[in-house]
Amino acid sequence: MQYEIRALSADHLMMHLTIDAYDEADARSQIEARGLFAAAVTPTRRPLFGTFGAKTGGAARLSLVLFSQELLALLNAGLSIVECLEALLEKEGSAALCTVLTRLLSGLRDGKRFSSVLAEQADLFPPLYVGIVRAAEGTSDLPQSLTRFIDYQQRIDSVRSKIISAAIYPLILLIVGGGVSLFLIAYVVPRFSEVYRGAGREMPWLSQLLLNWGQFAAAHTTLLLSAIGIGLSLLAVTLRHFFAHGGVVTLLAKIPGVGERTRIYELSRLYLTLGMLLEGGIPIVAAMETAIGIVSSGIKTGLQAASASIQSGAPLSSAFECNGLTTPISLRMLRVGERSGELGKMLTQSAAFYDGELSRWIDRFTRTFEPLLMAAIGLVVGTIVVLLYMPIFDLAGSLS
Repeated sequence: MQYEIRALSADHLMMHLTIDAYDEADARSQIEARGLFAAAVTPTRRPLFGTFGAKTGGAARLSLVLFSQELLALLNAGLSIVECLEALLEKEGSAALCTVLTRLLSGLRDGKRFSSVLAEQADLFPPLYVGIVRAAEGTSDLPQSLTRFIDYQQRIDSVRSKIISAAIYPLILLIVGGGVSLFLIAYVVPRFSEVYRGAGREMPWLSQLLLNWGQFAAAHTTLLLSAIGIGLSLLAVTLRHFFAHGGVVTLLAKIPGVGERTRIYELSRLYLTLGMLLEGGIPIVAAMETAIGIVSSGIKTGLQAASASIQSGAPLSSAFECNGLTTPISLRMLRVGERSGELGKMLTQSAAFYDGELSRWIDRFTRTFEPLLMAAIGLVVGTIVVLLYMPIFDLAGSLS
């Protein structure tokens, strides 16, 4: 939430500031951290629909990867964590991110641990990030943990970007094909209808049906466009709701062929997360509890049951196998990791194997699906054109 501040500086000058803070006390503490005295703190008025959209305080604009990369570069240069945050604060131009960095610095200067001040801003720093920082504080190896997180996030983003890229071209084809079909029905077909009406000949049934649709579309163009707009809006809201509650994963899991690949993607993300946490020195049960927050409901149930089995003394490979969290390949790799004592490394390698398999499947799927989609769109447009010209072909045959 934003607050308007009237503050008095050390040289007795009155200043007017606008800052982001959780509450009035947080706003006052930020002002005091700058060496100012807050004379008046007033919440700013927000627009009626201001709560919708991006999160307040710049949560939607904070890139954890970029923040970690900059922090890692400064730590490797020999700066302390406080000096790193001060340097980031000096170069930052966003007021929202300046507020975030100011809170972090204020907490560190109060004697808190870095993981604790990160946890106080849970909307910006997820439990996974806080967990690897907390583990690094125990081993005094924060740069290595940040390196692991950067690699982890970039690998997840790489797979996600491949999936998005594979979906862009079919989406463009659907939009263009739908637009062409709508143009033909709403504009071209009504013109042909006027020509055929004056001919006074009986037309084929399918052609007559198409012309009737064209006349209806021409007479109610505004209504149809409004209905299409409302339908697309409802579809966008529904998809957003499904994404927010994990419904898309559940839906994709029921599609033959796609469901197994969706499961592979989830297992890859789970294994990569667990591998990073184990290599960072976090115990397996604590790592599984952290990973529960990033998986879907189906995987979450199996992961909770596997955690209970491990706490009862079962090995990780057996617990995962009994709860459907393995494939034949990953099960063998987990057993090798248990025997060699490098379970974290084996989990990471299993995730890499899954990522490669997913990439190959995405390439095969797009190479097959895109030509089929183009053929389907061409068939629809071609059918409309043939039905339009069928009466002309019939007339030409009669004249012959």
